[in-house]
Amino acid sequence: MRIAQIAPLFESVPPKRYGGTERVVHWLTEELVGMGHDVTLFATGDSTTSAKLVPARDIAQRFQPNFEVNGAPYMRLLELVRRAADNFDVLHFHIDFWPFSLFSRQSTPFLSTMHGRMDRDWVADIYDLFPDTPLVSISDAQRAPVPHLGWAGTVLHGMPRNLLRPVPAAQTYLAFLGRISPEKGIESAIRIAAGCDTPLRVAAKIGEEDSSYYASVISPLLSGSGVEFIGEIDDSQKPEFLSGARALLVPIDWPEPFGLVMIEAMACGCPVIAFRRGSVPEVIEDGLTGFVVDDVAGAIAAVGRLHELDRAAIRRRFEERWTARRMAEDYLALFRRLGA
Repeated sequence: MRIAQIAPLFESVPPKRYGGTERVVHWLTEELVGMGHDVTLFATGDSTTSAKLVPARDIAQRFQPNFEVNGAPYMRLLELVRRAADNFDVLHFHIDFWPFSLFSRQSTPFLSTMHGRMDRDWVADIYDLFPDTPLVSISDAQRAPVPHLGWAGTVLHGMPRNLLRPVPAAQTYLAFLGRISPEKGIESAIRIAAGCDTPLRVAAKIGEEDSSYYASVISPLLSGSGVEFIGEIDDSQKPEFLSGARALLVPIDWPEPFGLVMIEAMACGCPVIAFRRGSVPEVIEDGLTGFVVDDVAGAIAAVGRLHELDRAAIRRRFEERWTARRMAEDYLALFRRLGA
């Protein structure tokens, strides 16, 4: 099958470190190439891929302060894809609403995976104009605010089977992995660890948009005993970090559309204790790969039950449910349903 993958332009594919959407696009693209498909990736010029690369922007740039710097590369991206559209069996977009108007008026099958939250005030103003545009959700919870749109299916994320694996380690702390921001629940994670009298290790990025929150709220909390901030880590560091954790804490305070850190933990055999928000009940199998709880008190109680879980079984469940091959097969099924 001749497949175009169209990625965002704010990070390279894969991203140098943090960047969930770009990581998923990379894993999917590489898996499709490995399965023998003819794949072209439209992305930034500093991306690395086994597919054919069409650069729509020379290098990745984070969000810039004016619309032209952000918008112009996307207009260029859309035009490059449109000019080549007849060369593909399917066009797979990962750039929100950008393709809807132009690509609804051409004949090559296309679909768009939504990677962000769909409960914003502005969503209906745009998406309701295109009720039949084929969309893919990354969890059923993600689509709940707008169930009337043209959902073609849900494809849960997956990652390469052997990217992360368990390594021998004594489990001596609780872990927090991802990004320092209010919605990710770092404050709750600190309270959970303190309530269990267990050390907390924090491996997280501090983005510019969250720098004031970190300085005013989180930095004073991290200076307390029992909390170690180690900063942002890459994939080479995650197996040791997650294998040494009693559990990964995901006390989110927002409707998380997916949450890659949960399957990263499972890949390392690490249980997940997560708040019942967004995708969590779809990803975590309560009592098998972790515990789904409602609040800090529930999480503290769950820490006391970690002995009930089998870390080898968690890794096996990852291999059954959360690989990039399964994700690619799910997308191929959708491509074929669209007539590709």
